[in-house]
Amino acid sequence: MTYAIQTHQLSYCQGQQTIVDKLNLQVPAGSIFGFLGPNGSGKTTTIRLLLGLIQTSGPSIQLFGQDIRNDRLAILAKVGALIEAPVLYPHLTGYENLQIGRLARQVGRNQIDSVLEMVDLTQEANKRVDRYSLGMRQRLGIALALLGNPDLLMLDEPTNGLDPSGIRDIRRLLIDLSKLYGKTVFVSSHLLSEMEKFVTHVGILNHGQLLFQGSLTQLQRDFSAENSAQTLEDIFLILTKSKL
Repeated sequence: MTYAIQTHQLSYCQGQQTIVDKLNLQVPAGSIFGFLGPNGSGKTTTIRLLLGLIQTSGPSIQLFGQDIRNDRLAILAKVGALIEAPVLYPHLTGYENLQIGRLARQVGRNQIDSVLEMVDLTQEANKRVDRYSLGMRQRLGIALALLGNPDLLMLDEPTNGLDPSGIRDIRRLLIDLSKLYGKTVFVSSHLLSEMEKFVTHVGILNHGQLLFQGSLTQLQRDFSAENSAQTLEDIFLILTKSKL
């Protein structure tokens, strides 16, 4: 199996507190990987480590089989990321925001139309961002992350604050990015009932430790019979409560 993300004994501490504890992630290429955990479990810190935004010595982080320490910039060119809310210029149009983004990433102008189509914002491209709904802003943030045609998309809580319609739009978008465009999607969230509708694989993190990783089907098979758990939320609560 080819992995988009692999880590070996990845750890990170702040003072005496361990935030990420010997993490061995394996994210299959082409998957929609739900990275789940309670608030404060280390999800965002892990994403920042994977992106090289914070440093740790020793353990390796491999993206598509390449150690990120060896050629960080070339490897991260294959990655698009949205950490929490997108940084946008509200007085500019969606197209103009993408124009700034594509200059920063040094990619061709033609990619703007491509990513607008991917996130279904073509009709709203020339509207000022301060007139966008929150869901449209999130989709524009994902469009910015898609500039450069990355193989891996990393999203931290992309549906925070969205109404049901906006959440549904993001879900459909992520499914399309995986199935139609062949992207690996790594998405963190605490909305378990929503994640269960579209992820193919999950990793469950608590207190910096990985309690489970594998396909959603495997998770349901392994835990449902033994614990009479019916949903991803049931299994999540069983796993995380046992580690409190």
